[in-house]
Amino acid sequence: MAQSPSIIVWSKQGCHYCAEVKEYLEANRLSYKTVDVTENDDRRDILEIKYGVRYVPVVEIGKDNVYKAVVELGIENLEEALEQAGALIKS
Repeated sequence: MAQSPSIIVWSKQGCHYCAEVKEYLEANRLSYKTVDVTENDDRRDILEIKYGVRYVPVVEIGKDNVYKAVVELGIENLEEALEQAGALIKS
């Protein structure tokens, strides 16, 4: 059986878009880890270095320490990335 990709959600407290992403993942029974940037500007610095953005949500999806980031807003972008990674199978 193939290993499921790892999912990391960079988010902050009170972010409507971040909550929407987490609700979508939970509804599709996909486990994820959260990196909270609420009071951690150094974590935003990491996002800027890695992906050129300082905003959240950013969703990293990957296997074997190779990650692709979803930085565009909209569940459709997340859904497409999850399908490509083999984490989500559309019926």
